[in-house]
Amino acid sequence: MSDEITLYQFQYSHFNEKARWALDYKGVPHQRINLLPGPHIPKLRKLTGQTATPILKIGNEFVCGSTAIIEKLGALYPDPPLIPADPEERAKAMEIVDYFDNDIGPRVRRAMLASAFGHPFYIANMFGRGKPALVRFFYALTLPLVSTLIKKGNGITGPESIEDGHRAAQEALDFIVKTKGAGDYLVGDRFSIADLTAASILAAAADPPGSPMERPKPAPPGVRDWLAKWHEHEGSRWIREIYSRHRMV
Repeated sequence: MSDEITLYQFQYSHFNEKARWALDYKGVPHQRINLLPGPHIPKLRKLTGQTATPILKIGNEFVCGSTAIIEKLGALYPDPPLIPADPEERAKAMEIVDYFDNDIGPRVRRAMLASAFGHPFYIANMFGRGKPALVRFFYALTLPLVSTLIKKGNGITGPESIEDGHRAAQEALDFIVKTKGAGDYLVGDRFSIADLTAASILAAAADPPGSPMERPKPAPPGVRDWLAKWHEHEGSRWIREIYSRHRMV
């Protein structure tokens, strides 16, 4: 197709990683516009009337949300497929996607963000990777001023909400191990949207090396503790293996 394709994204975000992984996996030519959380709000509101990322612009059409983007790409670029053709496998895959999108993703995000609180320059390097040093510097200076809004926007209401993010990571990693069993994939015998979603959403815990979701180094103590907690889990090892097989392009 001839329409220009643009992905509006945060550089470090598991939902944004889902969309760009699908684009890369299908080999779809596109450009990326990297946004900074907070300053992105007026730009996206003007474009789409809402403020969540990722957003895919195809010609004059805007597709909002990682799963909607993958479904749209599946219709436009069927090969290689991400959504199983078999009805039972497709239903199972989409059930897993819903679980990670709507339950695990928001909960894990709270703990992931909380692990870096108090280190605005580290957060600026996460979200501002590739941007000029001066932009990252001034962004870091603004973060303490908007920390209350960041916490509210991500449902971080206190220690219990952060601990719930730890529980979510444990539950999801255990789910991966149980669901894949002795096989390589969560549904059927090939890579699908279920594997891509699970690996993307938990990449912030598994820290796949050399990937777009690898954490900047050196990391502050809270981030190191968060990553160390999950590093040896069989589910984290599976995520790093999935990244090695299907993401390193």
